[in-house]
Amino acid sequence: MWQETNNQLYKQFTFGGFKEAMAFMNQVAQIAEELNHHPEIRNSYNTVELWLTTHDASNKITDKDRAFAEMVDAIGAVAPKKQKAPVVVKQIKLFTDGGSRGNPGPSASAYVIMDMSDVVIKKSGIYQGITTNNQAEYQAVKIGLEEAKKLGALEITVYMDSLLVVNQMKGIFKVKNRDLWPIHEAIKELIKSFKKVSFTHVPRELNKLADAEVNEILDAELKT
Repeated sequence: MWQETNNQLYKQFTFGGFKEAMAFMNQVAQIAEELNHHPEIRNSYNTVELWLTTHDASNKITDKDRAFAEMVDAIGAVAPKKQKAPVVVKQIKLFTDGGSRGNPGPSASAYVIMDMSDVVIKKSGIYQGITTNNQAEYQAVKIGLEEAKKLGALEITVYMDSLLVVNQMKGIFKVKNRDLWPIHEAIKELIKSFKKVSFTHVPRELNKLADAEVNEILDAELKT
């Protein structure tokens, strides 16, 4: 509440920190410019004090001061929203899938990230253009791991229905196709960013969400 003292309207505002206080003062400055009526203002870290009086009326409180006070109250009543801290999930399940209609042909790669309670955190994918099924499968692993890194995940279990890629990432099969060497090495390098990454083969029926993302991307691309 504004207080009337020594022919001035006075009020103190308290905020969550210096940045919020500064943002408030900037808004007060805009009001002052609009009304051509400038208050006395003082700041100390998260506290802002205002004094209002009308110099043209022999330093008395006038309707001009009361209008100014109402406008300041309007902005002061809107508390700045605190930004939510990003969600960090240390352990995740990463389902990936890639598909090529033609092999080689129009291809897409997709991933679904879940927490350990099978709650979907994020799912997405990209159109890869004309490439092979194996390239699309590998690219799905890469973009999924890149997103997991952004989320701050440390331990990841990758689930995919490509037995070839799973066994190659485990080192059971050699990567004989030279075209797959660069993406295979890129994923191995990316894995170093995590505490643990394991690969598990699953049948297609247990990879429906990632598979659906792939087909949705391809359907949308081929319609254009």
